[in-house]
Amino acid sequence: MDAPAQTAATGLGAPVERREGREKVTGTARYAAEQPAAGRAHAWPVPASIARGRVTGIDTAAALDVPGVLAVLTHENAPKLSEPEDPTLAVLRDSRVPHRGWFVALVVGETLEAARAGAAAVRVDYAVEDHDVTLTATHPAAYAPEQANDGYPGTRERGDPESVFASAEFRVDVDYRVPPLHNHPMEPHATTAEWHDDRLTVHTSTQGSTVVRTVLADLFGLPEDHVTVLAEHVGGGFGSKGTPRPDVVLAAMAARHTGRPVTLALPRRSMPAVVGHRAPTLHRLRLAAHPDGRLTSLIHEVTTHTSRIKEFVEQAAVPARVMYAAPDSRTTHRVAPLDVPTPSWMRAPGEAPGMYALESAMDELAAELDMDPVELRIVNEPDTEPDSGKPFSSRHLVECLREGARRFDWAERDPRPRSRAEGPLLVGSGVAAATYPVLVHSSTAAARAMPDGTFLVRINATDIGTGARTVLTQIAADALAVPVARVRTEVGSSDLPAASLAGGSSGTASWGWAVHEACARLAERLAEGPPLPVEGIEVRADTAGRADADSPFARHAFGAHFAEVTVDTVTGETRVRRLLGVYAAGHILNARTARSQFVGGMTMGLGMALTEGSTMDAAFGDFTESDLAAYHVPTHADVPDIEAHWIDEVDTRLNPMGSKGIGEIGIVGTAAAIGNAVFHATGVRLRELPLTPDRVLSGLRAGGSSQRLQGR
Repeated sequence: MDAPAQTAATGLGAPVERREGREKVTGTARYAAEQPAAGRAHAWPVPASIARGRVTGIDTAAALDVPGVLAVLTHENAPKLSEPEDPTLAVLRDSRVPHRGWFVALVVGETLEAARAGAAAVRVDYAVEDHDVTLTATHPAAYAPEQANDGYPGTRERGDPESVFASAEFRVDVDYRVPPLHNHPMEPHATTAEWHDDRLTVHTSTQGSTVVRTVLADLFGLPEDHVTVLAEHVGGGFGSKGTPRPDVVLAAMAARHTGRPVTLALPRRSMPAVVGHRAPTLHRLRLAAHPDGRLTSLIHEVTTHTSRIKEFVEQAAVPARVMYAAPDSRTTHRVAPLDVPTPSWMRAPGEAPGMYALESAMDELAAELDMDPVELRIVNEPDTEPDSGKPFSSRHLVECLREGARRFDWAERDPRPRSRAEGPLLVGSGVAAATYPVLVHSSTAAARAMPDGTFLVRINATDIGTGARTVLTQIAADALAVPVARVRTEVGSSDLPAASLAGGSSGTASWGWAVHEACARLAERLAEGPPLPVEGIEVRADTAGRADADSPFARHAFGAHFAEVTVDTVTGETRVRRLLGVYAAGHILNARTARSQFVGGMTMGLGMALTEGSTMDAAFGDFTESDLAAYHVPTHADVPDIEAHWIDEVDTRLNPMGSKGIGEIGIVGTAAAIGNAVFHATGVRLRELPLTPDRVLSGLRAGGSSQRLQGR
């Protein structure tokens, strides 16, 4: 089950240790803000203190008088750049303030302390305009977008779901609410920028340096080969570093203005406003079923927000198009433009909030039917993908559910809510399914054979802490039929062969395809037998037009999540005792790094369920949880016994490695499984995340009336 097939000579599938592990634990791995730069200056941003309006004046005199301050950049004196395609990068361009926290100035100092003190001394006057930051399901400005994130149609409908639902014998009609969530990688968004004449070099914390190079070249009017973007080590991203952020533009501006290298590491308090967030989503789920549990109608309606400067629509209704065999269905999105920061990608965008709502509603339907929730999901297993009608390249969700139930001792569970207590603690268990699409993008890789019998693989992949460089080395060694010790892999530089960004769980599948192909071709060349020249021989492979081609098969990873919780009836505290996940995600290429990714996703899902959430202050237009003292991510004390298992699929319709992405599916079903376990423990259904003690206590005190107070 958990011992993937492997070859001793190559280690493909084996739990190979991270190639960069020693560098990280000894502190020799340098991140963006740690790069050596002679004469380095530091920058500190000045965020807007209003929610909407424009700057009418900036007094920089006091800031310039601070010892060590070199310059203060504003829209009046900042280098003028080309109009960015992404409006969130139009910083210091004009006087407008589209949301609170928008950067209105940048102070550059000899030291970080000088820059920070200078920023505190800048005085800004504003013309304030009325703002609206409050999302409601009936917001008058909400509209139906043509597309949601990643190009999915905003609305899909099959049959007559309304009339089928109205006439059904068994049905649920429920609302769920997921709050704004924020990416908080350990390494903040940071850049060190340096100019040499008309050439720009930046070390930046990004999930895709190829994209950053293209954006910077366009903004500064440079040929792309005059821009080098380096990101050898990245301390996490979770989607927030998937596109260039203001730090890289501002650092390059400041370096050009001062003629010195400049480092800008965003203060954590600034991150909620300028690097994206998971938009809040309001869900209405309507499910109808026959007495045997087979769905007859599925309606999932989502309302979310976006900023006024850029449309981003969280595709939270899309997973419902994949999961279950409902002959009549409708999935829709509505989005309201508000005076809020622009939302963006956060681990499993769409799937994480969408599957929380869908899998919670499935649990409610199981209770309505008096049916085991595992069996309800199995009964509704589709033969083909419901949305497209395509056959699945592989789909082993039923096996995941069965294996998870076996490992979790699900059969021993008393299905009655509130049936198990340990003193003041109520104990419950829950289940949820998970899905994530298989995404593969074109990339280029180069493989070189050296006379000493070693090999060098070069590709502009980005390792954001996932172990990507290690897995790519294993893929190369497998294709070359040599031990991994003889292969060295270079990643994280825009001067390397171009590659797609690390996002959408697509990295290994995309980069690995190119690496496999380059190494396979190199092996063929070597088999021809000519002696190697001193510089070795190199082969390149480009998967453009093949890796991202439309497939006749529906390609998805699937999983099943099980959770056991305790709920304290005195304090309202929910603790997760045990989390178990079983995944069907293609061929697992490295057992060690895969387990780490699954467990990391599940831990993040635990935070989504119990502790994480941002509150929008309607009066000030600000997210009140602006640091890790207020935005509560799980700590070691919160993380219980977590098990990650998998079914090693054989799927030849994916890529040469037979792999699917695993970085995000671990979060997808976790919050729903925990929420369903809380219901089983208490008999009270809570439909708004996170499940904080105050909400749990309110539900317990209200008892049965909570059904009326908290949902349809």
